[in-house]
Amino acid sequence: MKKIKINSNTLLLLITIALFVVMYAVGCILYSDKGFTNLQTFLNLLINNAGLLCVACGMTCVMLTGGIDISVGSLIALDCMLLAVGMERWNQNPILLCILVLAVGVVFGLVQGFCVGYLKIQPFIVTMAGMFFARGMTAVICTDQVSISNKFFVSLAQMKISIPFGAVTNRRGVLQIPFIRITVVIALVVLVLVFLMLRYTKFGRSLYAVGGNESSAVMMGLDVKRTKLKAYVLSSFLCSIGGICFCLNTMSGNVQQAKGLEMDAIASAVIGGTLLTGGVGNVIGSFFGVLINGTISTLVKTNGKLLSSWSSIAVAALLCFFIVLQSVFAKIKDSKK
Repeated sequence: MKKIKINSNTLLLLITIALFVVMYAVGCILYSDKGFTNLQTFLNLLINNAGLLCVACGMTCVMLTGGIDISVGSLIALDCMLLAVGMERWNQNPILLCILVLAVGVVFGLVQGFCVGYLKIQPFIVTMAGMFFARGMTAVICTDQVSISNKFFVSLAQMKISIPFGAVTNRRGVLQIPFIRITVVIALVVLVLVFLMLRYTKFGRSLYAVGGNESSAVMMGLDVKRTKLKAYVLSSFLCSIGGICFCLNTMSGNVQQAKGLEMDAIASAVIGGTLLTGGVGNVIGSFFGVLINGTISTLVKTNGKLLSSWSSIAVAALLCFFIVLQSVFAKIKDSKK
């Protein structure tokens, strides 16, 4: 029999998964009387964080190259405002508006990717400019909060996909069948496609190679500039898909929407085992990072006595813990060479 080797990267992923299981189990023990053990509570994690999951997948791809994208929250705000104003004030078809939003994401990614890959400007500076531009453009389109009442979009947002198991009877004697929204299906499809892309395609392997050692990637004949450009295009495209999911959840457009979401995406990727220096990480880890993020928020809300800011404090503590853990594993790896 072959011995299964567990390297530091796999160990980081296992720690993330174990942490989620422990946190959720603690929630089930402490708040079993508040419905935490119901399947719907877990499904709500997916429903509430579908947009973040799409963004985290894109962020993982960018971080694999050694880059970062802090413009994603502002881009989502722009996407939501375009959808809301487009449907409610311009009376445009929601499907056409979704296509427009995806096109905006591609163009946004092309500009940022060109600046990072070909002009060799620091990713933080480029995406910070993108963050200010997208947030500013959101305000240019409309400064008011615009609620969406388009019948097709509302029906899409309210669509329930029933799960054939896990039904419970509430205190009033009503049978509650667990369900997910269309946003969860979209997010899970994105997750699977990005996972397959990273694992089995040349482009996926190129992302790891560029982030692992850019000089070696050049010597191997990889087009580093084009790879970085594609990574940012993919990130912004997935962010726009996340923007549509986010809008389906909120059913509105607002200048202040999705503030801080870029930090949630980065935190989810890092907690999931993606190195800030690039070359290591996968979207499965980011998926569990998103679940951990969502579980912390759910635990705080279920408690009812804690301020919502405690969820940010807990995520910050976990982020620091995983960064230190990554550093320790990196030093151990170097010492063995």
